[in-house]
Amino acid sequence: MENLHSAVESLIHGSNTLFILLGAVMVLAMHAGFAFLEVGTVRQKNQVNALSKILADFAVSSLAYFFIGYWVAYGVNFFGPASGLTADNGYALVKFFFLLTFAAAIPAIISGGIAERSRFGPQLCATVLIVSFIYPFFEGMVWNSNFGFQAWLLERFGAAFHDFAGSVVVHAFGGWLALGAVLMLGTRNGRYRDGRLVAFAPSNIPFLALGSWILIVGWFGFNVMSAQTLQGVSGLVAVNSLLAMVGGTLAALLVGRNDPGFLHNGPLAGLVAVCAGSDLMHPVGALFTGAVAGAMFVWAFTATQNRWKIDDVLGVWPLHGLCGLWGGIACGIFGQQALGGVGGVSLVSQLLGTGLGVVLALAGGLLVYGVLKRTLGIRLSAEEEYYGADLSIHKIGATSHE
Repeated sequence: MENLHSAVESLIHGSNTLFILLGAVMVLAMHAGFAFLEVGTVRQKNQVNALSKILADFAVSSLAYFFIGYWVAYGVNFFGPASGLTADNGYALVKFFFLLTFAAAIPAIISGGIAERSRFGPQLCATVLIVSFIYPFFEGMVWNSNFGFQAWLLERFGAAFHDFAGSVVVHAFGGWLALGAVLMLGTRNGRYRDGRLVAFAPSNIPFLALGSWILIVGWFGFNVMSAQTLQGVSGLVAVNSLLAMVGGTLAALLVGRNDPGFLHNGPLAGLVAVCAGSDLMHPVGALFTGAVAGAMFVWAFTATQNRWKIDDVLGVWPLHGLCGLWGGIACGIFGQQALGGVGGVSLVSQLLGTGLGVVLALAGGLLVYGVLKRTLGIRLSAEEEYYGADLSIHKIGATSHE
């Protein structure tokens, strides 16, 4: 009987380790989506830089999170002997890998906003600071109940801040950090002439679409496998993610008047918004949440570029910042039993948790990029920007002209 119990325990631990490892690999693959979405959106002279930034940022994020960030968020480090890291089939290590892919999404989000005029080295320095300290600080508050914030919300409003897969912790936080970075950088040269927007057309719509599709597929690892164990996996999360994606797609198609850039960002807006409440909402609520996010992205991207003259190249603040903010609030609305949700969520807690994430992220973005701007400099020279980041930084273009 003892042997049977041991075998069952070993099977459970092995299955959970494999489950979360597959999730980590799926989210890791999403970074290719971030890369190609940016490659397709920027002008051709900046395509090599887009690819290089995403990979370099991931490598730097891995070191920053392994040595510092994971410890800040969860109080866990891996400095003991390797023999001590093999408990439960090494589940703790694979959990780190999974959460690392979330942390590394933050600089990948920022990358799209600051494209075409940011310096390479200072951006890697920003990645170290953000992934080591700023993101893990908020991540730990929400997902590890650090500093008593969640306990206070639970006692005061009957429910803690709920963010199942990171609408606020990852996406809104990354989007508002990016806004701070974009404001510090300023607009690209030639983007506005006599106060009017000059169109910089995407260089490659097929690459843009490929990036969107890679992200869509990987997102089901992002959301569904946030359960982190096989026992916790839920088909509700999968279907809610699907319907939010569909809602975002159709809303962006209609409001964006068939524009392919809006169309391929619409599903991402829906998926950003549903992350927080994907385990609580009724599928119809998820569909509505995604549709609002898709329409919101089109409106906000247009207003950002035309009315407010904020040169956010990929629209990462509207896509991740605003749609993530909406997702945190939508969880508090459509997670209620009165609207078909599972319940156990407080709208007030969702508003406070979301608001705190926005404030910390925007302040962190302004601080990190403001300090780097004054010390190292964060922007390419006018000449370097004119020739493009590919030739100025990497000394090679995306295509051969032989």
